[in-house]
Amino acid sequence: MALRYVVQVGDEVLRTPCEEVRKFDGELAALLDDMKDTVRKENGAGLAAPQVGISKRVVVIDLDEGYFEMINPKILSVKGEQTGPEGCLSVKGKQGVVTRPNKVKAEYRDRHGRKHTVTGEGFFARCMCHEFDHLDGILYIDKATDIVDVKDDEE
Repeated sequence: MALRYVVQVGDEVLRTPCEEVRKFDGELAALLDDMKDTVRKENGAGLAAPQVGISKRVVVIDLDEGYFEMINPKILSVKGEQTGPEGCLSVKGKQGVVTRPNKVKAEYRDRHGRKHTVTGEGFFARCMCHEFDHLDGILYIDKATDIVDVKDDEE
């Protein structure tokens, strides 16, 4: 396992719709492991493959309950609405207010290619929408209002 470099806004890979994963192999498993290590080191809630320069439909989300590894995710339904602050590991030093669904039902495949369905509410729903947007070349700043500079803890 290794840490990956998190690309920043301006890198074309962040604006390119990603390809579906067709091979569920050791290379995919290594990417998922590296993404989990990277999101943990960066203190993020989630990370999409394009954020580490890989144009594949792969997402990891780190919640209190553990990690979700989502390959080729698709939103099946949404319900409700929530508005709140968001940031992004690929848009360092900024934060904005984004409106998202409050409840999201999605299907995805795991690292072995098995299909799963999950329903997320609140913060989990926000994370799913944010990370899934990355897979279509959309950044939260495209949807945000009141974007402000925030101090980076490492500065």
